[in-house]
Amino acid sequence: MAAERLSMRKIKEVLRLKYELGLGNRQIARSCAVNHSTLAGYLPRAGAANLSWPRPPVLGDIALEPG
Repeated sequence: MAAERLSMRKIKEVLRLKYELGLGNRQIARSCAVNHSTLAGYLPRAGAANLSWPRPPVLGDIALEPG
């Protein structure tokens, strides 16, 4: 089965819920309707890419697209 790929909107929402509201991974997964294991894979990648919340205004959706 192929890995679930999140939209840019969902990735931004995940970052907001994690860093602005401090929610746990399972709460975020339920809120965004994604599998918690998918979420667990995205958060370390966001950290490795130095993504945080709030995003700098210069950093648009294209910059967030995976390579």
